[in-house]
Amino acid sequence: MNLLIVEDESRVADFLRRGLKAEGWAVEHACDGEAALLALRGGHYDVVLLDLMLPGVPGQDVCRRMRAQGNRTPVLMLTALDGTKALVAGLQKGADDYMVKPFNFEELLARIEALHRRSTTGPTSKGASPATALQFDAVGLRALVDGVEVDLSARERDLMVLFLANPGRALSRERILNTVWGTQEDPLTNVVDVYVARLRKRIAPYGLRILTLRGAGYRYDPEKEIDP
Repeated sequence: MNLLIVEDESRVADFLRRGLKAEGWAVEHACDGEAALLALRGGHYDVVLLDLMLPGVPGQDVCRRMRAQGNRTPVLMLTALDGTKALVAGLQKGADDYMVKPFNFEELLARIEALHRRSTTGPTSKGASPATALQFDAVGLRALVDGVEVDLSARERDLMVLFLANPGRALSRERILNTVWGTQEDPLTNVVDVYVARLRKRIAPYGLRILTLRGAGYRYDPEKEIDP
């Protein structure tokens, strides 16, 4: 697998480069947005690890220009910014996934492999509709299923955006709580379960599912159920 790391912090870039090379992957490094765009024009990569806060051309614009040029290479955006606004901004520009620094290296490896697998195999579920059936309009702040708007509260919308950024991936209650509600929320609260139940009811009529993973959290299934 060929990876491009776009990161201006030399310490972080060196850590990523050494760790990913140890996995047997070919790794190149660009230290800013302009260098990244130049590398993308001249080379082929399986996954791009793109820092959001870059000097010159920021990560969001690198992603936007990639997509405008027809480059569909999977992008995993890395950022020190947490919260829904940063997540939405990255997704709106064409990023495929999103991780907040500092991150767990094992999780990073899993996400890279998942992005590469999805880009090379594509959807395979028999009888399922496209994984993009549930979408988020970041401009109008609307949730859409097959073009039909779903009525969501602001918090339900934030929760939905998080699930959309992690299709088919288990999300712990702690991660959901920290991302959607912030680190000041009481970790013993059941607010996550309450709002997941509410969101689940909103999308269930469209054949979409949020699965409960006992002891692990929740997983959004981006494919419609074959039978209603």
